[in-house]
Amino acid sequence: MIAPGGTLLQFACAPGSLAADGGGQDRNGLYTKHLLKQIAIPNKHIDLIFSSVGAEVYKESNGKQMPYRVSSIMIDDNIYLNLIDADSKRSSSPPSKRPPTSEMLLTTNDKQNPQPTLPKPSYSVNIPANAKWAQNAVTIAGGNGDGDATNQLYHPRGLFVDDDQTVVIADCFNHRIMQWKNGDTTNGQVIAGGNGYVNRLHQLSQPTDVLIDKETDSLIICDRGNRRVVQWFRRSDTTQREILIDNIQCYGLAMDKQRYLYVSDTEKHEVRRYRLGEKNGTLVAGGNGKGNDTNQLNEPGYLFVDRQQTVYVSDRNNHRVMEWNKGAKEGIVVAGGQGPGNDLTKLCSPEGIFVDTLGTLYVADSYNSRVMRWTQEAKQGTVLVRGNGRGTGANQFNDPVGLSFDRHGNLYVVDWYYNHRVQRFSIEKDL
Repeated sequence: MIAPGGTLLQFACAPGSLAADGGGQDRNGLYTKHLLKQIAIPNKHIDLIFSSVGAEVYKESNGKQMPYRVSSIMIDDNIYLNLIDADSKRSSSPPSKRPPTSEMLLTTNDKQNPQPTLPKPSYSVNIPANAKWAQNAVTIAGGNGDGDATNQLYHPRGLFVDDDQTVVIADCFNHRIMQWKNGDTTNGQVIAGGNGYVNRLHQLSQPTDVLIDKETDSLIICDRGNRRVVQWFRRSDTTQREILIDNIQCYGLAMDKQRYLYVSDTEKHEVRRYRLGEKNGTLVAGGNGKGNDTNQLNEPGYLFVDRQQTVYVSDRNNHRVMEWNKGAKEGIVVAGGQGPGNDLTKLCSPEGIFVDTLGTLYVADSYNSRVMRWTQEAKQGTVLVRGNGRGTGANQFNDPVGLSFDRHGNLYVVDWYYNHRVQRFSIEKDL
């Protein structure tokens, strides 16, 4: 088992509050079973161990149990393996979900593999300042419980929306990338992975983000569990796959119009920019250790890059979104940063982000189960969609993660925690 120096493991449960697993007096049997199974795997990182344990316990208990993990010692909070539902309490200081990495190496050869471009960069989306969206969503992928059938997702994470409104989804706990065509909400198609989660080139392990490169007809995938960024070519006449960046616990990806690839690193608490062919990349955000100063990040997640190569980072454990101008040594807090909370000045573990041509920021405010909009220089945001408590309804989320827009301005949100679905909120036409 691999764990950072100084790691403290503490197991706690409130007497009588633990969900029974059918084992009589052996109330911890299901959890212990999977914990022992995972820690027996050589050289597996501790965070991946607990991610896997959580997934297996949840699956075998038919969604009735989920280990509740925290990344720091807290007070005045109940921590236990309990029945999880829409009313379950969450910590006011959310748990860390993301593991580490070490050095990054770029292994793709420029001459053999053209540098990728996005089909239509997300920064080209023009959303009116007074835009509004329907408050009831349409489920366009998943929503049939967790599972690995083609009409299901299992804790999906990041997504990419193509020109034709095809949605490509990082189906994290199924270790695959799914594609759902516009208009077909019944079944998706596995286009990468889905055949085990070892580290062979034809496999993925807990992917968290994905991009489409039309120039090479390929996917660029954050293969987080395998500590790498990979490229899968989609042409029917090839099974070519390449490791672009190795030995990195990546989380979010972005690409700018100059064909630079941006990758967030949750162990080094930084974001680097790569031109394919480079080995180390260029530091563009963070890189000064974990912390909450303006030159630091704390487990950066999803990214957005605009035309000026300004990098926006969901600084998840600092409960804020940071803007880093090109060449800047420090970032600017553009949303949140007041600690975790649910008033309009705060965020709680932000995830997916998007910036339109007016500079308006959209945030999947994950642990508040809402999507927020922050105009430039605003002191507080507005709730774009939701505000109806956690749940499974068309106007509810359960910890939204991935977020994007199509070229028409429709909003797509990955509703990952127990809902296992992607929701589309249509932009209202009468503006």
